[in-house]
Amino acid sequence: MPHSQSLISIIIPAYNAETYIKKALDSVLTQSYRHFEVLVINDGSTDNTETIARSYDDTRIRLISQPNGGLSNARNTGIRSAKGDYLAFLDADDYWMPEKLALQLELLNHHPEIGFCSTRTRVETPTGEFINDWPCPNINTSTLHTIFAQNAAIAGSGSSVMARKKLQQQAGFFDESLASLEDIDMWMRYAALAEYACLPETVTVITKRPDSMSRNLKTMRDNAIKVLRKNRSLLDQSAQKSFWRSCYASMLTDYAKWEARSGDNVQAILHLLEAFIYAPLHKGRLCLGLLFAVMFKRPLT
Repeated sequence: MPHSQSLISIIIPAYNAETYIKKALDSVLTQSYRHFEVLVINDGSTDNTETIARSYDDTRIRLISQPNGGLSNARNTGIRSAKGDYLAFLDADDYWMPEKLALQLELLNHHPEIGFCSTRTRVETPTGEFINDWPCPNINTSTLHTIFAQNAAIAGSGSSVMARKKLQQQAGFFDESLASLEDIDMWMRYAALAEYACLPETVTVITKRPDSMSRNLKTMRDNAIKVLRKNRSLLDQSAQKSFWRSCYASMLTDYAKWEARSGDNVQAILHLLEAFIYAPLHKGRLCLGLLFAVMFKRPLT
């Protein structure tokens, strides 16, 4: 199939997204690249999400309604139903600039060694106010190592990534046991199988909502621990030792700082002690310094 005719399957999981989904769908339908299908997975919504999705008179949009199964389950439904050569994920509360698909497709077509790509991303409030810019990651060694060391390295998370369908078939489905960070888990599996690239253009916009799942610290912490542990085997044998332990300890110290700032000093101390045990040489001084600060209520750095 000529590159100009490559079909892109856009997967939009939607749960009670009536406030946002029209903007997301409008941004898809105004893409300069037109050969795509849109899979809206209505994940048991109890609001007008389904009605809004049905209001579009465009044969490229397919609405799939199912009982609520969670974000990963909805994405997996989309993957199973996708007919395209490429998959692009878009959360229902985010949106794209018009050149997003065209730029990513051009990149992947010119670089067959690249299996997936993301874009520079703008983060804004639900009212459109700028929060921050999410740049492309600085990859010094490998993409896989970068994601292990810095979970949020892939800019834009689930709404900026486009992947080859063949890569998705190799990587498998999203882990439905994860309540968050399921996208990081998938990008790790992608990175173990293929090369990655990031577009410097800001063509993805993500909405940071007050009720965002990413704001639940305990859920994030528990799933970050699970993701790092389950994917340890993706690293080569040498990296599974000191590198992985250092990454794991760094993650624990990060959460310890957040816990201390939120007043949970007991949990912060436990995580700092665990981090010290895992990487006494690489993180020992940091752990002891933070432990001292938490115990004596000093400012955290």
